[in-house]
Amino acid sequence: MDKVREKGAVITALGAMSGTSLDGVDAAVLQTDGVVIHGFGPQDYREYTCDERKILRAALGAWHGPVLAPATDVVMRAHEALLSRFEDVDLVGFHGQTVAHAPRLQGTLQLGDGAALAHALGRPVVWDFRTADVELGGEGAPLAPFFHFACAKWIEADGPVAFLNLGGVGNLTWVDPAAARPEEEGALLAFDTGPANAPVNDLVQARLGVPFDEGGRIAASGTVETGALELFLAEPFFARMPPKSLDRNDFAEMIGLVSELSDADAAATLTAMCAAGVAEAMQHCPRMPSRVLVTGGGRHNPVLMKMLEVSLDCPVRPVEDVGLDGDMLEAQAFAYLAVRVARGLPTSCPGTTGVRAAVGGGTVSYP
Repeated sequence: MDKVREKGAVITALGAMSGTSLDGVDAAVLQTDGVVIHGFGPQDYREYTCDERKILRAALGAWHGPVLAPATDVVMRAHEALLSRFEDVDLVGFHGQTVAHAPRLQGTLQLGDGAALAHALGRPVVWDFRTADVELGGEGAPLAPFFHFACAKWIEADGPVAFLNLGGVGNLTWVDPAAARPEEEGALLAFDTGPANAPVNDLVQARLGVPFDEGGRIAASGTVETGALELFLAEPFFARMPPKSLDRNDFAEMIGLVSELSDADAAATLTAMCAAGVAEAMQHCPRMPSRVLVTGGGRHNPVLMKMLEVSLDCPVRPVEDVGLDGDMLEAQAFAYLAVRVARGLPTSCPGTTGVRAAVGGGTVSYP
């Protein structure tokens, strides 16, 4: 534990992320001093079962009530089972499971008890990353941009680059790697772009009983309904200036827009909505990035990737093209952020969440 507090020491941190797509828990090890990436370590994944997904889905949008206790139990059991597999770890970053997010109203809610997890694992756990940001007027999301800044340095980007995460919700981080620190003015701009995989996942789960459109095969056989796409882009969210964030279910009415379409046409239209939201988002970039590096499950969908390539004015590539792991980048981000919290460094700033000043969120619980 002394090493965690030792300024400048390289920490072996384990990060965990359970995203709004509700597929499972990612865990990955990162070596960092909270500023520079020194190396990447082991990683693992624990998929949620069908029954566990049903319990988590029932909790989505709930701020209180009886649905939260069983969902919290699922989150805790899954994380403890997965994270206990890792050895020689100094610190754990535990994001928990977001079930409700309305920063301008109730706040943000992630299920999971970091103190209980620290006791179970016998290691310090950093958790509750978003609350402090929201309390200081920020959106509380996205939080990965400070790690994206470190990644841009790690890949030695020689000009602005954008990271596009396509999970349940899409978010974009524009990075100027010429800046010395992520909290510098102009170093970062980050915000949610709109729904990503969540609406398609919900559609195919409800209609076909499958968790997602694997390989985009359902969407590939369909035709985009342009009228529904135009109604989607008329949503006030797209006219708002960033930073801005979304709850997973903020665009739940999208399913209604495609309710009378065939399975294939509905999937194609929802996929096109994701790509159109990203295209709208790119207009907010201070300068056009040299490339867009895609992370998250959406990069495995060739239909979505093709739509992005056609609609954006710069190359679109999976992050694997620069030696990063798009399945584990979010988990690695929370390992990185955990070290920053333990070191008293900021984890968000006005350019990433709209918070009034750079702030370091998170709570450190010791076993």
